[in-house]
Amino acid sequence: MRGSATDPTPRHGHRHLRRSAGTLASAALLLPLLGAAPAQSATDSSTGRLQRAFADAAAEYHVPQSVLLAVSYLQSRWDSHIGAPSVTGGYGPMHLTDARTALATTEHLAEGTEDARGDGARPALHPDIKVPENSALPARLRTLPKAAELTGLPAAELRTDPAANIAGGAALLAAAQRELGEPASADPAHWYGAVARFSGADDTATARAYANDVYDVLRTGEQRTTDDGQQVALAARPHLFADTGQLKRAGLRTVAADDVECPNSVSCEWIPAPYSEFGDNDYGNHDLGDRPDSQSIKYIVIHDTEGTWDGVLNLVQDPTYVSWNYTIRSTDGLIAQHVKAKDVAWHAGNWYINAKSVGIEHEGFLAAPDAWYTEAMYRSSARLVKYLARKYGIPLDRQHILGHDTVPGPTTSTIPGMHTDPGPYWDWRHYFQLLGHPFRATGGKYSDMVTIRPDYADNEPVYTGCTTKGEPCTAHGSSEVRLYSDHDENAPLIKDIGLKTDPTNGVNDLSSRVSTGQQYAVADRWGDWTAIWYLGQKAWFENPAEQPTAVPASGLVVTPKDGLASVPVYGRAYPEKEAYPAGVPAQSVVALPYTLPAGQKYVVGDVVPGEYYYAVTFTSDSHRVVVGKDLYYEIQYGHRVAFVRAADVRLESAVG
Repeated sequence: MRGSATDPTPRHGHRHLRRSAGTLASAALLLPLLGAAPAQSATDSSTGRLQRAFADAAAEYHVPQSVLLAVSYLQSRWDSHIGAPSVTGGYGPMHLTDARTALATTEHLAEGTEDARGDGARPALHPDIKVPENSALPARLRTLPKAAELTGLPAAELRTDPAANIAGGAALLAAAQRELGEPASADPAHWYGAVARFSGADDTATARAYANDVYDVLRTGEQRTTDDGQQVALAARPHLFADTGQLKRAGLRTVAADDVECPNSVSCEWIPAPYSEFGDNDYGNHDLGDRPDSQSIKYIVIHDTEGTWDGVLNLVQDPTYVSWNYTIRSTDGLIAQHVKAKDVAWHAGNWYINAKSVGIEHEGFLAAPDAWYTEAMYRSSARLVKYLARKYGIPLDRQHILGHDTVPGPTTSTIPGMHTDPGPYWDWRHYFQLLGHPFRATGGKYSDMVTIRPDYADNEPVYTGCTTKGEPCTAHGSSEVRLYSDHDENAPLIKDIGLKTDPTNGVNDLSSRVSTGQQYAVADRWGDWTAIWYLGQKAWFENPAEQPTAVPASGLVVTPKDGLASVPVYGRAYPEKEAYPAGVPAQSVVALPYTLPAGQKYVVGDVVPGEYYYAVTFTSDSHRVVVGKDLYYEIQYGHRVAFVRAADVRLESAVG
């Protein structure tokens, strides 16, 4: 929560409710020309301003209101974000883009001290990154200036006034319809081509995927309360026809997608990362493998680029740089694949995780992480993750769908340099709803285990350092909850000894934060506060019954075996020395500076054998997958996951 626990300011939460055609049919008949439902009685109150703005803009620019609502939903879910730009410099409910000043200097894997490959057996690759000069921004990143020209409204007003922003979006749709030579029809079916053009995509497949998503929203309907408390509704039209033939006249390029590993429901291009040798027996930017035959794929790692689309694609095609498997574009959800799933990309900073994961970068290039992500990107990403999870048997939970910020440092020295993306503003709760695995209560009221699940919009912890060190970030919904050493907001924050710094409320300081979907064993309760076992400590967070930030859960936990005062915690699950064959150097099984003390419990995400992929040469004939007899439990230890040896702990079921 933002500010004091006693802050009386009411906040409005998200509501996502699909409506059948019958539920809002009578309301829809009131606006047959525009094809949308009014915001019920709210049209006469302050909470109906946004719904009226859609109606007014639709009438002024002769765009069906339902089309305008559906496009806006796919852009922003109707949120205004208090005028803050998205990760690609997009503003307001229509995500009108003006990215001139939003460019960061480099892709995030080039920052800090993290070795993206994360394998001590091979020297870290730290090339001198030369970020390409920013070419002229594409039209998809300059829609706000065009909307200002079409409407005559000042650009500043389009950024900050939701009604003006909606008018700008309507003007752009109307202009796209005219450019296609189509009439300003009252029938939403006749706007498919204009919707596809609105996406800003320059290829047919991406524009089609975007338009299909918009028409899916039109058919299912939506209703929710926005981030500023506005109630907005769109009536369902399950039998709506779409004139998809309009797309043939849009003049977009055709992209061959024969080589990609993507679901049919998304637009995907093959932009390969090079595997080539250079310099003095060096090579990059990934390793050849034979997954899943040689070793299983257990994880998907979610990243945020903090770099331009074009610049990031140039970097991933540099053999002296690092790599990841996919990049997803924010404005329209286009996916580029760079590394086949059988091969091992260098992206997570932990070789054990790299060898068993797929890395997905999400476009975002604001200098500050205080930003938001489009619905188009969330949906495209969720479809890709569902496809990969189904193909490789990856469980859809936070122990296997990792943020880069939850990947553990493989050794003590690497912990301070590990990255923190996608950060506290990635909406994990909404993302897992799109994955079809929403976070629900699975335990009794007093269960010994909880799932972190704040309301994203209402949960606004104070962060600093988004733009200036020590300065507060803009108030923003967050997936993360702050932890204290006692049941008091004035108590010291929980300290992470591995970071070797005192805890702060900095936006990139993970020492005292838990994230939506993560699960922990309950250590104590006090009034509206709950304590969990975290980094070997009892960590408290506010969890009031009327607005809970966690829900009861059930599952398995581990605790040290009887007679052990504590057990070591590891950042990677490597085999025992005896498992390595001749010719493969044994890797040290070195504990992190943390322990799991007696009496404490930690939630189990998986059980895995010790495993190491030996790949330190350009030719793959010497590559080996080493599997040991030692078993490890993956646990949620702090903000990041970790591993403990099964021989050291006792497995139990959480009570409740």
